[in-house]
Amino acid sequence: MKTRVGNLLVIAAILLTAISCKNEKKNEAEVSDAEEVKEAPVEAVVFTVDPAASMVAWTGSKPTGEHTGTINVAKGSVTTKYGKVESGDFTIDMTSIEVTDLEGDEKASLEGHLKGEGEGKEDHFFNVAEYPTAKFEITGITENEGKAMIKGNLTLKGKSKNISFPATSTINGDMMELTSEPFTINRTDWGVNYGSKSVFENLGDKFINDDVEVKIMVKAKKA
Repeated sequence: MKTRVGNLLVIAAILLTAISCKNEKKNEAEVSDAEEVKEAPVEAVVFTVDPAASMVAWTGSKPTGEHTGTINVAKGSVTTKYGKVESGDFTIDMTSIEVTDLEGDEKASLEGHLKGEGEGKEDHFFNVAEYPTAKFEITGITENEGKAMIKGNLTLKGKSKNISFPATSTINGDMMELTSEPFTINRTDWGVNYGSKSVFENLGDKFINDDVEVKIMVKAKKA
């Protein structure tokens, strides 16, 4: 009996740990007012983004589960000096929003809702008809606990906010990769308010979490 009770306590502890880890925010981005964009030094090396190999991965969640997807990086450039990122800007094609965990009609329906398709739903999420692109512009590179922290202005739905997140960059010949660690942003900072219990009352368990997990993956070739 003692062994059975002990096993139940161990299982309960594992479940509590798992739930805690699932709800823990990953590298919550610090958000502030937009800042001056960092200019590239004259001697910088310029790399041009490869749209076919660059994207933003996202995860959104609600009490009943989560959805995952991608958004294409349409164009951009990164400049480096002595092998380190100095500046850069990226244009994100919001019309390319894709849901990767659903298929068929469910996939098409959610993608349409995110894009703002359908009468009365235009501004629920991203309203791509009015705001077809988003943009990220680097404003600075710092270091925190041994990690490179990229700061930049994220412009989404016409609103610009400065965020920072950890990232790594590698250069191999004429190619470079810039990859962020997964980090979270609060979508309501950019006016993406649909289903937010911090904006709307009496949603019960029909809300969508404000925090969205994001990972940026950019590949670029020396210009």
